[in-house]
Amino acid sequence: MTRTIRRAAGFAFALAALAGAAQAHNLWLLPSSTVFSKADTVSVDAAVSNDLFVANHAPMRLDGLQITAPDGSALKADNEARLKQRTVFDVNMTQLGTYRIAVVNTGAFASWKDKATGQTQRARGSAETIAKEIPADALEVAVSQTAGRVETFVTVGKPSPLKPIGQGMELISTGSPTDLVKGEKATFTLNLDGQPARGLDVTVTAGNTQYRDKLEEIKLKTDDKGQFSVTWPAAGMYWLDASTRDSKTTVPKAKERRVSYAATLEVMP
Repeated sequence: MTRTIRRAAGFAFALAALAGAAQAHNLWLLPSSTVFSKADTVSVDAAVSNDLFVANHAPMRLDGLQITAPDGSALKADNEARLKQRTVFDVNMTQLGTYRIAVVNTGAFASWKDKATGQTQRARGSAETIAKEIPADALEVAVSQTAGRVETFVTVGKPSPLKPIGQGMELISTGSPTDLVKGEKATFTLNLDGQPARGLDVTVTAGNTQYRDKLEEIKLKTDDKGQFSVTWPAAGMYWLDASTRDSKTTVPKAKERRVSYAATLEVMP
């Protein structure tokens, strides 16, 4: 694979990380279950797909996999395998309480016009490496910073509080994110860098979209406290996502930061 093709592939994957439910590809983590009565192992699928929770496009990269145990300690995944259309791994859960399983991607995008050909080129990298990808004679250079989080939650026994992260976009549940029931209302808060994300569009979509003529998305908006509520219409797995842009960059020459969030939540009958 040439360097140019690798750049294009990386750029396409990063764009998918910022995609909303209405766009072509969604990134998701799908646990085998979100509630266990005792210590056990949860298996997780991770993919980029056209249909929610159906691995039909590409495996998700797990470079930014973060597994947090109920006591706040970091865990490592077991039996990780990258397949053709999905990545799989296990989490051995020995503690009682709620686990946070997340893939966090941070970095930068750059686009420019090649001086010799006039063609648009793109690259993706870290804050430290992105400048090295851009030729010295590049024209119309544009750099943006990205911060994406894709996650799910699993509880063993009784739910436990989740410690706020304070960076990027994060979801805070009034109750437990693993204690959701059909017909009941759940209230959440979206924070951005530890502060309420006000006026943000949120989309909630039930899985199995390949069997529906319409996505049947639930469109919501956060209030002045960053809060929004959902009354679950049916049991099953749901995908919640939100994204925004601002100018709070830390990458040199970047004028824009793109922040995205997606969570898989299970609703019980």
